[in-house]
Amino acid sequence: TNRSRSGTLSFLLGGFPAWETARLWSVAPLCSMYLLALLGNLTILVVVGSERSLHAPMYLLLAMLAAADLGLSSSTFPTMLRMLWLEAREIGLGTCLAQMFFIHAFADIESAVILAMAFDRYVAICHPLRYGSILTNAVTAKICAAVVTRAALVLLPLPILLSRVCFAGARRLSHPYCLHPDVIKHADSDVRAHSTYGLFVLLSTLGLDLLFVLLSYLLILRTVLSAATWRGRLKALDTCASHVCAVLLFFVPMICLSMMHQFIPHVSPQAYTFTANLHFLVPPILNPIVYSVKAKPIRRRMMRVLCRSGF
Repeated sequence: TNRSRSGTLSFLLGGFPAWETARLWSVAPLCSMYLLALLGNLTILVVVGSERSLHAPMYLLLAMLAAADLGLSSSTFPTMLRMLWLEAREIGLGTCLAQMFFIHAFADIESAVILAMAFDRYVAICHPLRYGSILTNAVTAKICAAVVTRAALVLLPLPILLSRVCFAGARRLSHPYCLHPDVIKHADSDVRAHSTYGLFVLLSTLGLDLLFVLLSYLLILRTVLSAATWRGRLKALDTCASHVCAVLLFFVPMICLSMMHQFIPHVSPQAYTFTANLHFLVPPILNPIVYSVKAKPIRRRMMRVLCRSGF
């Protein structure tokens, strides 16, 4: 029969159209990217955890962002490396659904942390005298707990519901990892409810986060433009530069990828691969670099940690 349920069901990973030529030269760059993401984000976690002077809301949120980036890169890179290095394209249903949950969960956590960091910048610029009383370490810890709880509660139904769906035909995925919109394309039953819930999750989490981030920056911009001098305006905007980079790195590819899956059914495999990799692979690599360049306390302490380690 062409229909399959869980148990023996498997998918074939895609995402590399020029398979025979790409496999040979893609392994080394991917390994380097993964190691760079691990090194950068682990260094931020070690620096923030070991330096008591950095136990402040801004840096605690940065550590949370690094943890989300670690989870996101560790959910995507190993499957790609296994596919390219060992030529193992097949992935079982259970493994695929688990990977799908963790990828979307860590992306959701990263989105919420970026929103929390936007709120941190809003309070610091618009209400500087009340910053210490509004954003305490205890409040930041509650925000982080709420972020993780939201991701778990909203995204856990996705793999549970998909585990009961019948799949049929050629189950070749568009990416070298499992994503919800990609998996449900291969369902052999009516999945309108699944698609609707997936769209609801996207709009109520990442979409809503982006809306509030934009609102925060509108309020920040209004306050900055009311500053008396250009030097004061530039100084205020400079404190937001690294966060703006994180917002652009995460949300621009996410919007493009979501539009492709939801509204543009016939897109070239190269476009899918490039946009998905840009969304899931680039932020874990570049976020630590951006913050280490722009945040002087982080940069100084990162250099100190690297010197102690012998680098």
